[in-house]
Amino acid sequence: MKITIALMAVLAPVAWASPATADPKGWATASDVGRDLLVGAALGVPAIQADWRGDLEAGASMLVAGGTTFALKELIHERRPDRSDDKSFPSGHTSISFAAAASLEKRYGWEAGLPALLVASFVGVARIRADKHYVHDVLAGAVIGGASGFLLTSRRDDRVRLTPWAGSGGGGIDVAMQF
Repeated sequence: MKITIALMAVLAPVAWASPATADPKGWATASDVGRDLLVGAALGVPAIQADWRGDLEAGASMLVAGGTTFALKELIHERRPDRSDDKSFPSGHTSISFAAAASLEKRYGWEAGLPALLVASFVGVARIRADKHYVHDVLAGAVIGGASGFLLTSRRDDRVRLTPWAGSGGGGIDVAMQF
């Protein structure tokens, strides 16, 4: 519960910065603020709890998401909707935001993850509204960041463990609970 309250306090400014009628520059600023708050929350929540492993894993997931995004931007030269450059694919703001949010969700559960994932989604929408990315850029960034955060972060409390699996005949999620 403490994590949820702390996370809401950190992420609440995004709700007040509602750029519903903003121009692209306003949306770009809102996406910067959302991304920065998520990075701060992903590193700050573990630090407040002296959970140094959580800090390390969150940092690693954001670093991997950012590095993957950078490499893809260098390999795939897609022009941005605003024509400012050819670094549109994938969205870096979105990949970092989803890496931070997925790390919080995986480490501390849905109470921390749900608000963070909502803010990460807002960041993705704001990047489209800012005319910096196409929908597929944002979706790719969300997949890169989400996968990075999920795969590189461990649960702090491993009494309940979710493990995704896939095979030629389908896939699913295994749930293991310890009482």
